[in-house]
Amino acid sequence: MTGQSGSNGRIRGTGKRRKEPSRRRRATAIAAWTVAGVVVVGGTGLGYAYFKLNGNLKAVDINAALGKNRPADVDNGSQDILVLGSDSRSGANSEYGRDEGTARSDTAMVVHLNQGHRTASVVSIPRDTLVTRPDCTSDTSGKTVPGQQRAMFNTAYEVGGPACAVKTVEAMSGIRMDHYLEVDFTGFKKLIDQLGGVKITTTQAINDSKSHLNLTPGTHTLDGEQSLGLVRTRKSVGDGSDLGRIQLQQAFIKALMEQAKTVGVFSDPKTLFGLADTATKAITTDSDLGSVKELTGFANGLKGLGSRNVHMVTLPVQYDPADPNRVVPLEKSAQQVWTALKQDKPIPASAIEKSAGDKGDAGQVVR
Repeated sequence: MTGQSGSNGRIRGTGKRRKEPSRRRRATAIAAWTVAGVVVVGGTGLGYAYFKLNGNLKAVDINAALGKNRPADVDNGSQDILVLGSDSRSGANSEYGRDEGTARSDTAMVVHLNQGHRTASVVSIPRDTLVTRPDCTSDTSGKTVPGQQRAMFNTAYEVGGPACAVKTVEAMSGIRMDHYLEVDFTGFKKLIDQLGGVKITTTQAINDSKSHLNLTPGTHTLDGEQSLGLVRTRKSVGDGSDLGRIQLQQAFIKALMEQAKTVGVFSDPKTLFGLADTATKAITTDSDLGSVKELTGFANGLKGLGSRNVHMVTLPVQYDPADPNRVVPLEKSAQQVWTALKQDKPIPASAIEKSAGDKGDAGQVVR
């Protein structure tokens, strides 16, 4: 699949693209969520450390912000979590670009934990998907932001923060999000370094001038900087599109999940605290997860979940006929995906077979 890009393009693999707000804007949200959960499991017995870690966590009261006009809260043992990586340049993130006072959700994934939490389905939502964004309340001014048709998905976070992002996903899917997790990518980079890097195998050379990543075919242990470079690599893999980059991210996430399970962090309290300290600084949660106690309980429920039990897909999309730099959901196929999650069933292969997001070979570049 080849493509063209106009001056405002962000999807296609060739041509000019509008200036991105960072050189490393992709922080792999679900990966940080997984590791954060793993490393805080032992936190409740650390005394002073418990209160220190509790103070690190930032929480948003999504329930209060959205009220009762939401999809039904189905209590069948499964859980749905919206995981976002934002492109804020404030504070320590300023090294990745100029702080323009706003942020967008650069990476978005709906994580469905099946009943028993032994398997999971992950649906990546391309940032430039055109959606109907509902009315939202600005998290900065408190004013109502009118809804918009054919709005890019990642603008929901920009105009209304986490609550608007959750509201938009719930409107798209008809599924209530049980939890919300947002990742700070500077902390994510530090977390990768403290884990000792992530081991991957590349099936071809990666030489990407934008992400400043140069890897030969073979096995590598990537540090935090290289990991961020890998998950933002685009033009040098697959068809060079943003959809291909999502496939690359998904492959990296599975490698990180395996790495987190093999590192013996709990045998060394100092190492454990360092990882937990970094992890809790790297994330923002919904208020129901906004304490070490709650996050620990949540993480304990994920102990049996391995990368082989996680099925990752991209929301079924096609290039927008009116704007080849954007994508639009394939309505029938997307509904198959959301219905599978609602019914706590595996996503059928037929749901993604016609999707532009799951074509190409970018996902085979990293193993």
